[in-house]
Amino acid sequence: MKVIFTEDVPSGGRVGEMKEVSRGYAKNYLLPQGLAVVATQGMEKRVKLEIEGKQHRKSAEHARFAEMAARLEGTEVHIHARVGADERLFGSVTAADIAEELSKLMECTIDKKNIELEKPLRQTGSYPVVIRFSGELRPKVTVIVEQ
Repeated sequence: MKVIFTEDVPSGGRVGEMKEVSRGYAKNYLLPQGLAVVATQGMEKRVKLEIEGKQHRKSAEHARFAEMAARLEGTEVHIHARVGADERLFGSVTAADIAEELSKLMECTIDKKNIELEKPLRQTGSYPVVIRFSGELRPKVTVIVEQ
C-alpha cells in the first residue's frame, strides 16, 4: 500500500515522503496513529500544503523566539525574598518565580519549563541562569536574589 508520511517515523519515513509499505503496517499502525495517509493525487497536494504551512509557522515562531532571546540576553532580574540567618532564604527561589519576574520585566509570557535551573536558589547572591527557547537559542540572564 502506498502512503504519504505526515510525521517522521523512526522505522523508515520522513515527512512528505511517499513510500510503499505493507498493508497491515499501514492499516494497523500508520493510519490510526495519524503518521501517514493513503497516497492519492489529491492527498499528495494537500499534504504538501500542510507541510509548507507547518514550516512557515515554525520559521515565524523561530523568528519570534530569536527576537525575545536578543531582548533577554544579559538582563538582570532582581528577586526579593525573606532572609534568615547566614543569608539563607525562608523557602527558595524556583524556576516559576524567575519566569514570573521575567514575564513582568519583558511584558511577554515565559514558561517556567524554559528556565534551566539545576536546583532552587536558597541563598542571596547573583546566579547565572539559561533560558531555553530552542536548540541554539539560549540567552543567559543574571538572577540577583536580595533581601
